[in-house]
Amino acid sequence: MHALQALALDPSTGWLQGAQHLPSNNCNARPSSEISLLVIHNISLPPGQFGTGMVEALFTNQLPVAAHPYFAGIAHLKVSAHFFIKRDGSITQFVSCLDRAWHAGVSQFNQRENCNDFSLGIELEGEDDLAYSEAQYYSLNQLVDELTKHYPMITADRICGHSDIAPDRKTDPGPAFDWQRLQVKYHGENA
Repeated sequence: MHALQALALDPSTGWLQGAQHLPSNNCNARPSSEISLLVIHNISLPPGQFGTGMVEALFTNQLPVAAHPYFAGIAHLKVSAHFFIKRDGSITQFVSCLDRAWHAGVSQFNQRENCNDFSLGIELEGEDDLAYSEAQYYSLNQLVDELTKHYPMITADRICGHSDIAPDRKTDPGPAFDWQRLQVKYHGENA
């Protein structure tokens, strides 16, 4: 089992203890304090390559365009996510949960547009058709458990894939993501 440092969200700052912090400028203030959706994505840079540090570079606007031909087409993007879970299960946080990360793009959930306004974004290092690691599922479940303690509007039916909120544009986290392995605990008053 992957030895993950205990996760604890500081509700006053929106930063997660137990994660590496790598602040991104690709964020802004939410229009309201509502956080009621969790969006799961996947990413690898270059595509299909893991552990390169290029996801972190993209989210912090430091992508070395000359390092790979694929980068020329994405270097202009200003994107981020709240969290990134690598293949080894380690978690990096780029944006405070209190702020709006730029992960969802043009999106809609239950007829409500602009999902970035009310969601948290978790990127898994991976590809649509490649199995995610045991360590990633373990860390994801620990992270989801901690987030749902603090944001009770995020319930099992309000956790989705990027493909669910932007079906015409996105396919992630893809068919390789096993939704049955996602464990969502209830943290209500009587739990």
